[in-house]
Amino acid sequence: MRIPSYYRQPGWQRFIAGMAIGAIISWFIFLYIYGVWQEEYSKDIKKLRDDIEELEEDKQIWQEEYKELNKKNIERLTVQEIKVEISNGEKYRLDPLSVFEAEKKVKEDIKMMLAKDLETVYKSRELLKRVIENKPVRINEKRYNIKVEEVFIYTTLYIQLRLTLEE
Repeated sequence: MRIPSYYRQPGWQRFIAGMAIGAIISWFIFLYIYGVWQEEYSKDIKKLRDDIEELEEDKQIWQEEYKELNKKNIERLTVQEIKVEISNGEKYRLDPLSVFEAEKKVKEDIKMMLAKDLETVYKSRELLKRVIENKPVRINEKRYNIKVEEVFIYTTLYIQLRLTLEE
């Protein structure tokens, strides 16, 4: 069997030439559209990278400001709570209610320290100590002197006391 020779017929020549020219034109159209899409995508990627860099710079600025504010707030913290503890109530065989009442009396004496700056409380710690120690406490018909063992100053003012029998 023999393949007919269509290359001599002008109709087939135009058809094949049209196909070749169409393929070349469609290839250029494909390249153009693909190039436009790639250009748009590269613009979007560049814009997003710029946005990310800008946001990271903003984040860095916010973090620095936040750290500065934290430092200022730590410097200006106030006393929120006062805790008083008598450490040697068992030595004098005092019941827990009596110890609690004595702690409450001491708290009432120093409640003016609530809502004060930590710096102010720290500067007046000797005055605070004298206020506590100079006032004897009456428990179960006996008078006790109070000695301050420890004072911790932060948002909670913690004072540990020791009782001694007054002579």
